[in-house]
Amino acid sequence: MDRRAPALMLQPFMLHAWEAAAIAAVVGGAVGFFVVLRGQAFAAHAIPNGAFAGAAAATLASVNVLLGLGAFALVGALGIAALGRRASRDVATALVLVLMLALGALLLGFGSDYASQVYALLFGEVLGVSGTQLVASAALAGAALATLALLYRPLLLCAALSESSQLRPGGRRALELAFLLVLAMATTMTVPVVGATLMFSLMVGPAAAARLLARQPSVALGLSVALALAVAWGAVALAYLTGWPVGFYVGTLAACVYLAGRVRAGEGRLPRLR
Repeated sequence: MDRRAPALMLQPFMLHAWEAAAIAAVVGGAVGFFVVLRGQAFAAHAIPNGAFAGAAAATLASVNVLLGLGAFALVGALGIAALGRRASRDVATALVLVLMLALGALLLGFGSDYASQVYALLFGEVLGVSGTQLVASAALAGAALATLALLYRPLLLCAALSESSQLRPGGRRALELAFLLVLAMATTMTVPVVGATLMFSLMVGPAAAARLLARQPSVALGLSVALALAVAWGAVALAYLTGWPVGFYVGTLAACVYLAGRVRAGEGRLPRLR
């Protein structure tokens, strides 16, 4: 290994990478906590994969990729919320996913000269994040976190109460839609960094480990963000040192964090957060 590697990691282009990874990790850890708590890991997988079709459309039209991601992530969230009223949540999520993936396959068939952009969107390209992308991601992250802060107590209440509880069906549906929109915002700003296929691992792995290890919701939320940050920064460092895709390290480290959480929770016999 080059002894100059630590110094080279602080070059301007690498600083953008660290900052982009930190933004993605904070949002992924915070939103992922509620994804795991609410049992919506499938939606966290479906929305970014479906939004990939929007990124393909934006690339084909030579417009900002974030516009395509945001539009399709929003459509996916609204579709899951609408179909979920008439079918089970998993069925609605699956239908939206396959429809958007089919559209993405069609859009990819219209062009063949942007393979590198497609690869970056699928598996992440944090080392190539520009200052403009960083500003847009930070703005979306701020909006997502602010909305999540407003929904914090209602989301905890909804997760704690059963379907037959005093929470009205209309209020439950509105809360479901609001959370899916937060998930869409998180998808929009995170996919260009981590990639569509592996973004949900940054949400689910650290959050699931935190839920195993912490007793209090606020502690579990903070731990989820901290673990996601460790995964993201560790992935950036390893990708830079080895030249391997950052998405590989995000998925691998997230799985390792979850497995370590399972082992630690089993040894300490800590009660899971409910």
